[in-house]
Amino acid sequence: MTALRSLRPVVVIGVLLALIGFGVTPSTAATTANLTVSAAIGQQNGSVGTVEGYVVGQPTAANTVIRSSYTADTALALADSASQTSTASMLYVQIPSAFRAQYGLKTNPGLLGTKITVTGTLTPYFTPHAGLKDPTAFSGGGGSDPGDPGDPPDPGDYYYAAASGKTGAALKSALHTIISSQTKLTYDQVWNALKDTDQDPANSNNVILLYSGRSQSKTTNGGGVNDWNREHVWAKSHGDFGTATGPGTDVHHLRPEDVSVNGARGNLDFDNGGSTVSECPGCAADGDSFSPRAAVRGDVARMILYMAVRYEGGDGWPNLEPNNSVGNGSAPYIGKLTVLKAWSAADPPDTFEKRRNQVIFDTWQHNRNPFIDHPEWVTSIWP
Repeated sequence: MTALRSLRPVVVIGVLLALIGFGVTPSTAATTANLTVSAAIGQQNGSVGTVEGYVVGQPTAANTVIRSSYTADTALALADSASQTSTASMLYVQIPSAFRAQYGLKTNPGLLGTKITVTGTLTPYFTPHAGLKDPTAFSGGGGSDPGDPGDPPDPGDYYYAAASGKTGAALKSALHTIISSQTKLTYDQVWNALKDTDQDPANSNNVILLYSGRSQSKTTNGGGVNDWNREHVWAKSHGDFGTATGPGTDVHHLRPEDVSVNGARGNLDFDNGGSTVSECPGCAADGDSFSPRAAVRGDVARMILYMAVRYEGGDGWPNLEPNNSVGNGSAPYIGKLTVLKAWSAADPPDTFEKRRNQVIFDTWQHNRNPFIDHPEWVTSIWP
């Protein structure tokens, strides 16, 4: 027995040396290598794992992943496909400070859509979401070359792949096909969608009203005085599509607005000038046109142009088009195009508008407004 006891340290040391000789340490010998994201999601048991997947965004809450305007370098989301949009199929990865310079999305937006490998503890992150915490190693992705931070990549180049290299009518046609793949909402569902898409970033209990800019409780939606209701930015009478599922319920152009301000806008076309609108600082209206406050004129323009691309008359709905007139009445046109183009150029997409586009894509309709992602496409289609 004495002889056996004396051999044990030698045996243990020999095993350790053998493991090291093969490039394995005691801590990594039990590590599961090359897990898919779906496998990692199913293995949230505190074990150490190495996961390979595509970077699909930055998680900011249990059910929210953003793909542009990143706010921090502290976390990223992985999926088995670069085009994955369901957060249920994503693994949320914590990024320790040592790795943020190379793998944080705020610093390296070019990582979006690239494949990386991460080793860490398989345990929920952004509880109760499946995650990988306390990573000890990252590889892949080319994160050391983030490119020009002033010109970050499109939030989803894979989404617009079919439009790549196109201009003019060909670009419009390609975008129509891309954005026509969407989940359609009922008019009742629009209430809840707007409470999400137009949430006040400073107060999660409120929404921001489009034209007036007022922050108002989400619960005050309705038809009473000082309630907010569902404003059709492309007036539903311009094409007579009403509120049936389709253009009448497309939240890319439906916004919360004060009941009386909504009434003041009515079905007016858009143009500069006019008299002051009550309860709407910075707004103006006359007999045939309406002008919103300067901070959202670009938003209005991009919503109108989205509708013109999305609804081309081939799916049972009217062919909606901008023109350079006012007083379009029930015709499927809205103006003025020259003014809308100027508004889009003067008021580029801001953080609120980009977040709204992402929430619609992630949670509600699963399609995007291309003019928020690529404002330069406005003049390509309407020179």
